[in-house]
Amino acid sequence: MYGLLSTLVFIVLLPFYYIVRVCNGKFLYGWKEKLGFFKAPNLGDKVIMYHGVSVGEVIALENVIKKTKEEFPEYKLVVTTGTKTGQDIAKKKYAEVADYVTYFPFDIPFCVYSFLKKINPTVVLIAETELWPVFSYFCRARNIYLYTINGRMSDSTYKLYKLLTFFFRPVLSKYTKVLTQSEIDRQKLVSVGSPADRTFVMKNLKFDVKKSSETVDIGQDGYRVIIAGSTHKGEDEIILDIFKNKHQKYSDTKLLLVPRHMTRLPQITPILDSLGLNYGFRSKEDSFKDKDVIILDTMGELSKMYSICSFAFIGGSFNKTGGHNPLEATVYSKPTITGPSIHNFRDIYWLLSQSNAGKIVKTPAELGEYIEKLLADSEFYAQACKDCETIFQEQQGALDIVIKELKDVLK
Repeated sequence: MYGLLSTLVFIVLLPFYYIVRVCNGKFLYGWKEKLGFFKAPNLGDKVIMYHGVSVGEVIALENVIKKTKEEFPEYKLVVTTGTKTGQDIAKKKYAEVADYVTYFPFDIPFCVYSFLKKINPTVVLIAETELWPVFSYFCRARNIYLYTINGRMSDSTYKLYKLLTFFFRPVLSKYTKVLTQSEIDRQKLVSVGSPADRTFVMKNLKFDVKKSSETVDIGQDGYRVIIAGSTHKGEDEIILDIFKNKHQKYSDTKLLLVPRHMTRLPQITPILDSLGLNYGFRSKEDSFKDKDVIILDTMGELSKMYSICSFAFIGGSFNKTGGHNPLEATVYSKPTITGPSIHNFRDIYWLLSQSNAGKIVKTPAELGEYIEKLLADSEFYAQACKDCETIFQEQQGALDIVIKELKDVLK
């Protein structure tokens, strides 16, 4: 019945939806693939499929996808997304890993049937909590192992799903297993219909971040280094102004400024000049021994640099970018601060902000106040570092659980 109704509604509404999108300057990216009208490569009968709807989920899957490729080299790897931004990231990140990257089908019988016939997955692992009735029905009918991994449910979503338990219970019953980020998420999903004997806590995939084994020496010994990582337009002015103010009060502070895009350097250096800050460049091997600010203008070094900082501001969060990954700093037990735009890593920032491991600030003024607290209150700072260690101890291990599940069903 759901399949019939969804097909009828889709046919009726698609023309109107298309017109609205075009009038708004947008298009139905991936619509042919979502309809099942695509030509897939010959993948054979051993296929593992991962699905992440958008950017955050695609990024969260990175380590487990790469580990899957290592552990199951005889299987083809397919990655699907639901959005264009997710598709772009997936094609960029998994160009050398995935055998095929495409869009997830519309949850309509003919679309799902065409998709599964062409991809023919042995196992499907869907990141977080996307429940598709038709897709789950066809997976069960074709004896495809179907998993939710990294599952979570916000309070607002839970209220809606709770009202529709009668609808979601039969959908969730078709899943091989539902693996959640926390015990609270597990309890929520069980209460809306997920079978208790097939719903387990796996922790959070995004916390499977490894420390770099490389050592860093840019003359940081004896100084408190603040990192401003992956800054975007408008954020350099904010952090540099704050740093100048703090440096006048705390002379042992240094700043490692890391623009997200190096093409912006001609716009950044005049700001430093206007503030009278003494700065250098990583590419010139400048040192904190004679520079107060160093611009990291080399590629691929940011993650290891977090090992030398006292704490970090994570950029892309005072505009509409949606933030960047704070865990590259947290893994070194370094507290992070971010602005209000965090939709790419919302669940991570929520977890960090439950303790002093991470702080979400709304304004530049609040950012300055929190930096002051970290610099001035040694006990508070020590606790924030300890909270970083604690949250990693609590959350790591999810990747190993997913790989174990795959080994159990693919043996």
